[in-house]
Amino acid sequence: MKTYLLPSVKITIILLVILSGLYPLVIAGIGKFTPGHGDGETIEYKGRVVGYANEGQKFTKDKYFWSRPSAANYQADAGVGSNKGPSNADYLKDVKARIDTFLKHNPDVKREEIPAELVTASGSGLDPDLSPAGAKVQVPRVAKVRDIPAAQVYKLIDDNTEQPLLGLFGPPKVNVLKLNVALEELKK
Repeated sequence: MKTYLLPSVKITIILLVILSGLYPLVIAGIGKFTPGHGDGETIEYKGRVVGYANEGQKFTKDKYFWSRPSAANYQADAGVGSNKGPSNADYLKDVKARIDTFLKHNPDVKREEIPAELVTASGSGLDPDLSPAGAKVQVPRVAKVRDIPAAQVYKLIDDNTEQPLLGLFGPPKVNVLKLNVALEELKK
């Protein structure tokens, strides 16, 4: 028994030091070289922090681009998806309500033109991004409410579209908070 106990205790102590001490320090050190220096990339408007780049927010006013719906009501401490699938009656009711709301606020859009991401909640419940198509389908509403040319709003979307890493990993995306801040800055 002594043959196995002492090596087990030694290995446990070594792993505790590595996994509870050294590994977190290395990860925190790497984080210091990222945008936000490990504290999250903040977005500012008029010298005030308005949110984090990697955390979705709810926008409901017609003058803003709307985010993807959240199953967690955009609460970072409750970032979860929904277990409801396409055969769940409650889920289908929620999606239908979101479609109806979207169509009411975007009368120039046909039902089949609505990207699924605008009516279905993301897996994390905090998705900060939309596809360029998800943003562009909202242009007529935003341009009309703000009384600016649609071409200018389309350009704003193109300017704020992030391409995939090395052109390989993931689709192009538009951060909704960054896009809405850029939209606000148009009025300056």
